Amino acid sequence: MSPKMSSRERVLNACGRKGYDRIPIKHEGTPEINQIIKDHFGLKNDEQMLIVLGDDFRYVEPEYKGPELKTFPDGSIEGYFGERYKYIQFEGGRYPEPVYQPFAGIEELKDLDRSHFPHADLFDYSNVLKSAKSIRNKGFAVCIGTAGDMDFINGISRARGMEEVLMDLLDNNEVFQELMDARFNFYYKCQERILKEADGLIDFAHAGEDLGNQRGPMISMDTFDRHFAPKYEEYFEMVHSYGARTMMHMCGTVWPFLDRLIEIGLDVYDVVQPTTPENDIGELARKFGDRILFQGSMDVQQELAWGTVEDVKSQVQRRLKLFPKGGLILGPSHAVQPGSPLDNILAMYGEAGSLMKEIPEWVYSIEGQDDTGLNMSKLF
Repeated sequence: MSPKMSSRERVLNACGRKGYDRIPIKHEGTPEINQIIKDHFGLKNDEQMLIVLGDDFRYVEPEYKGPELKTFPDGSIEGYFGERYKYIQFEGGRYPEPVYQPFAGIEELKDLDRSHFPHADLFDYSNVLKSAKSIRNKGFAVCIGTAGDMDFINGISRARGMEEVLMDLLDNNEVFQELMDARFNFYYKCQERILKEADGLIDFAHAGEDLGNQRGPMISMDTFDRHFAPKYEEYFEMVHSYGARTMMHMCGTVWPFLDRLIEIGLDVYDVVQPTTPENDIGELARKFGDRILFQGSMDVQQELAWGTVEDVKSQVQRRLKLFPKGGLILGPSHAVQPGSPLDNILAMYGEAGSLMKEIPEWVYSIEGQDDTGLNMSKLF
């Protein structure tokens, strides 16, 4: 085993398949799950939790300075493109769902209201360099962006409707093209501003696109090449020009797109979801493991939710054997969902070697915030 590394050294060694002291970790849980973890350890905020779990990544975000996003009488909250979200309660937790879609049913450009299109000047970037330096000095890998950046299918669906968006992709609807351009320009320019301000300190830039569902691709390769590849290639090239790696969140079965994504510049496939045999982490490692870094893969729909502690440990051990020198950042295949046993979550990080066995007093003094509200920058 290698000498103890900083989180950043560990992650970068994983990227280069150079070996590490332990496998890198990236945690994601719903606010409800994160609260259970914090309560178990007596922690006060999310930063303390990430330290205890051994998460090797931290994010830099600019501060929103635009007009206040409205809250409406029904409790819904305004999004960047004028859509509205409301929390829907379910057993064990709640989730924000779109309840107003301003672009639904718009078929011609003359009817498209562009007055609510967001722009990069809605944010203050003056804190970016200081924040990036602080994260780097603490030894973490530095990230920007979220799974909701770009995110054309899912993001535009929230303001237009999923069925309409899937039809738009088939018939090349000009309204969808305009919305896609607006969304691309917004997130591209926001991330470029952050990368420029951070002066080379950013390690990973995060975006997202749900190209798959539980059983297979959401769209054809022809549709991907027509609508998505040119924009993502331009975005990946921009990120690389600032010395950062590209990370793309993709739900579902997306292996058919990996060759093309690698070709246009994707470095990290985020939250591998093993929902089909072809998307199993072992199969992905065999076909693509020397060309792309995987993140996630611990199944939130199977072992973490319904398995035993031994099931979870066995799956971790399988991944340690598949990636002895790098190639995988271990974590859940999406946010760990309410109802998942705490013992399973802790077993995942314990078996990976990242979970603190004893928590020193200094951890309890770390300041931070909880991500328990409707965080616009992370979702929309």
